[in-house]
Amino acid sequence: MNPLITHFRVVGALLIREMATRFGSKPGGYVWALLDPTAHIFMMTIIFQAIARSPALGTSFALFFATGYIAFQFYQALASYLNNSVKANRALLSYPNVAPIDAIVARFVLQMGTTSLVGFIVLGAILATMRVETTLHWPAILEAAAVAALFGLGVALVNCVLFMKYPLYQHIFGIVNRPLFLISGVFFLPDSLPAPYRDLVLFNPLVHVIMGFRKGFYPEYRAIGLDMEYLYGIAFLTLFGGMLAFTLSGKTLRNE
Repeated sequence: MNPLITHFRVVGALLIREMATRFGSKPGGYVWALLDPTAHIFMMTIIFQAIARSPALGTSFALFFATGYIAFQFYQALASYLNNSVKANRALLSYPNVAPIDAIVARFVLQMGTTSLVGFIVLGAILATMRVETTLHWPAILEAAAVAALFGLGVALVNCVLFMKYPLYQHIFGIVNRPLFLISGVFFLPDSLPAPYRDLVLFNPLVHVIMGFRKGFYPEYRAIGLDMEYLYGIAFLTLFGGMLAFTLSGKTLRNE
């Protein structure tokens, strides 16, 4: 049988297994995937409405936080869910037709589809309830989401290898990764910070993801400091490094 066809069949079977394991056979699992980000956005909206008169962009606190949160999740949710893909499917790797990369691809497809659907529903609901009509710039939205996903995939590939070889690294990564939500521009506009803090924040590639994503919702947003070339460079460099580490560690991933 054609290896490519075998790969697609294995990924399809793993995808169905991941859906059943993660969401279960009842609709409650899918509902929670939608309620979790909605609850986060709702709480942030309530808190900041109480301490500020208007959001940093536009007139809707909910839209401002939703664009930051959803953009961040295209990286965070993917990286978190893919980190343990191989370990979670270790029993299946004893079958010769199942390769470690199949587990990665299956989870990538599932999480990318889930985040996209949740983003479409949450952002669509917010836009539908706004009194001001918003013109979306889809190329900017899709570009930011795609690059964030590639960056998350690269990080996850590296982590799959390092988590197995160096258990201490998993704890270190968790400590370093935890504050990213606070310093990536979900709550603020990086270009509004004074120097030198603005320059320091702009080293974070996720800042550029959120800035680019928001440009698709706010035509008036100038996004000073946005550097898509820098973002592409970091994302593809991480992805290349992850693919190289993953390829060279094939036996370790299968037999660890």
